[in-house]
Amino acid sequence: MTGPSGSGKSSLAARSGLPVLRLDDFYKEGGDPTLPLVAGSSDIDWDSPLSWDADTAVAAVAELCATGRTQVPVYDISTSSRTGAETLDIARTPLFIAEGIFAADIAARLQEMGLLADAICLRGRPSTTFRRRLARDLREGRKSVGFLLRRGWRLMRAERGIVARHVALGAHPCGRDEALGRLAAAAAGRHRSTAVPA
Repeated sequence: MTGPSGSGKSSLAARSGLPVLRLDDFYKEGGDPTLPLVAGSSDIDWDSPLSWDADTAVAAVAELCATGRTQVPVYDISTSSRTGAETLDIARTPLFIAEGIFAADIAARLQEMGLLADAICLRGRPSTTFRRRLARDLREGRKSVGFLLRRGWRLMRAERGIVARHVALGAHPCGRDEALGRLAAAAAGRHRSTAVPA
């Protein structure tokens, strides 16, 4: 499950009752020299897929599907660092949600591996997403207020393009209710993902 930051992915995943793999825990650490910068700024671009470890995330998904458990990093967004690791155990559940802003970036790889049940992109009004994201990030103290405002404004203006990019990567755009229906259908084995573009 993907979608713009603040689109409601985490709350919807929790509401589904399915086990959840938080893909945001696979961010690179703040000192990583490969982290990208926002054009014309000294801010790290945490909304670029280059700020994220896709290979490790794919390996975790594959291990969960094969064994029902995997080790995942515990990531502290406020310090941009991994603070430990924990075991995610989904037992015998046939389906789990891998959610994060970069989920669409690994959809094609997961489909090729036969591990993708569906690819969903939550979408809504950019102004609503902006308010929800800012309130969450301020409440959790994720970054400085100035950084959050700059990022929030940039993401609000880019939101339609973000959704379009996720759709181009194979995710189905929808609102909360349709997403819940697709999750229920996937859990019941009634839905398979459409072809993800190469």
